[in-house]
Amino acid sequence: MSTNAPRTVVFVLVPGVELLDVAGPAQVFCEAGEYGAHYRLTYVADQPLVPSHQGLGLSAGTAWPDLSPRDYVVVPGWHVPDDTGAGRALPEAARAGVLAHHAAGGQVVSVCAGAFALAEAGLLDGRRATTHHEIQDELARCHPRVDVVRDVLHVSDGRIHTSAGIASGIDLALHLLAVDHGPAVAARTARALVVAARRNGTAPQESAMLRHRDHLADLVHRAQDVIDDRYAESLRLPVLAADLGVSERTLTRAFVAATGLTPLRYQQALRLERAEALAGQGWTQESVARAVGFSDARMLRRLRAAS
Repeated sequence: MSTNAPRTVVFVLVPGVELLDVAGPAQVFCEAGEYGAHYRLTYVADQPLVPSHQGLGLSAGTAWPDLSPRDYVVVPGWHVPDDTGAGRALPEAARAGVLAHHAAGGQVVSVCAGAFALAEAGLLDGRRATTHHEIQDELARCHPRVDVVRDVLHVSDGRIHTSAGIASGIDLALHLLAVDHGPAVAARTARALVVAARRNGTAPQESAMLRHRDHLADLVHRAQDVIDDRYAESLRLPVLAADLGVSERTLTRAFVAATGLTPLRYQQALRLERAEALAGQGWTQESVARAVGFSDARMLRRLRAAS
């Protein structure tokens, strides 16, 4: 299959599903199509109409589509009364579908309390994972084999990706979009959705490309658009400044004032983030280095040591 072919994203819906757990990532993947990153979104459940916790019914198919390892299965969270923790397990058919996709080499995603369903299915045993801050202690207590990472937006461990509360599904979807199609596409998608500002600023899982977009400097946004799109290339400051119609000094001063970084440091942050994402997918150090613009792994190691 061509790597440019659309990926399928399957949302597994359970009665009581939280609307934003579904709508946030779905909007990201849908909007990305405007920038050349095409995803097919589909929704599966045990019944054709699934009531959400907010009262809006969601239509779904009852048969799973054919999936490849490139595709995603997303398990949004759903509302469970405090005294019914057992209700966090997926229905049997949905559980089997999620496990089959992962066993076939596919990627599995959870949003908020959806992490409990993955943990119950055994997919988080021995893995790092996160969930909403109000239930992260419960996740650790109920599933002691899970390495619960607290107070971060999202965590990726191999082909399992978990996110924190509610709207953090947007952050995780943007991260996956950046891994699939590069930081430029993800940055443009985020700007279109008006979610450029990053939350939880100390989280190691946050996106470098968006962490430094929390400003209103048009010149710097235009410079970042170029760097995001060509982060793996050798971008000389004089050429970048000339393309933007300003002096090197003007560009550097504006960039540092808006982001706290020089253009070169910003590009290096993008390269390092992309390198970590690829390494997490099992790429060799040499192949990672070449993918982010280095001739070999030595420069990448030096950059990591200096960061």
